Amino acid sequence: MTRDPKQWQLGLVGYGEVGRILAEDLRAQGVKVAAYDIKLDGGPADAMRYHAGIHGVALVASHAALAAMSDLIVSAVTASQTVAVAQACAPGVRPGGWFLDFNSASPGAKQRAAQLIDAAGGRYVEGAVMTSIPPYRIKVPLLLGGAGAAELAPLLIALGFDAKVASEKLGVASATKMCRSIMIKGLEAMVIESFTTARAYGVEDAVLASLQETFPSIDWEKQGAYFFQRVIEHGRRRAEEVFEVAETVREAGLTPWSAQGTAERQAFVADLADAGVFGKRGDPEFARSPDWRIEADRILAAAKAKT
Repeated sequence: MTRDPKQWQLGLVGYGEVGRILAEDLRAQGVKVAAYDIKLDGGPADAMRYHAGIHGVALVASHAALAAMSDLIVSAVTASQTVAVAQACAPGVRPGGWFLDFNSASPGAKQRAAQLIDAAGGRYVEGAVMTSIPPYRIKVPLLLGGAGAAELAPLLIALGFDAKVASEKLGVASATKMCRSIMIKGLEAMVIESFTTARAYGVEDAVLASLQETFPSIDWEKQGAYFFQRVIEHGRRRAEEVFEVAETVREAGLTPWSAQGTAERQAFVADLADAGVFGKRGDPEFARSPDWRIEADRILAAAKAKT
């Protein structure tokens, strides 16, 4: 394998929002990129193939085929598939090939995935993405962990990643990410639950005024709209992440009361989004309302229809 990462063949497992952003930024540098996504055989395949065609990304037929051709594999799938993807890639991984796990999974899940890749002769490094990817794109803050993290970090930086080694001990980076998510994803769920309930009782203005007095640096109208938008659009992925957060809490020997509730609230909103409560997914106006009250009313209407 060449030491110049810009000469590598890079493989993306997962060609959703994250995979496409990484593909665009890597292809802009001339890096060869291939991708595999289990949805290539389903409904979203046309959009994936169109995007790949525009940006010169080669789409392949399986995890193992992608692994066999890649110097660096980046796994960017839903959290629940973390170990399954490592298992599917392991038979094809190149000796000494890198496997960067971008997924929001518990330390235990990362350790199980690492065992599969390392046993097959690859080099597993965990990556913990520390904030939302779209505003930062490839330069999103990324914590690395594992025995190969220090070696991989400068190579990723050369590709444009904002990578920093958290620890050579596997699980530290993901634990940092998971503990942060207890707060961030929990705040999203609490705002949706609080604001929607306040709307039901007609006390939302009083609640927001009180919050503004207590936390004057936060624009609660704007922040509320943003949280509603993000959870409606990405609630399924967020729910899966927070179920992994709950598992992280369990691995620490605690009961994940807050994390479990957050995951269920995120999944609840995702179910409504899938049912079309907020409009048709994919439309330009989907999850783009600047007024959170519109979305809260939709949630309340859906809840009332079930009773």
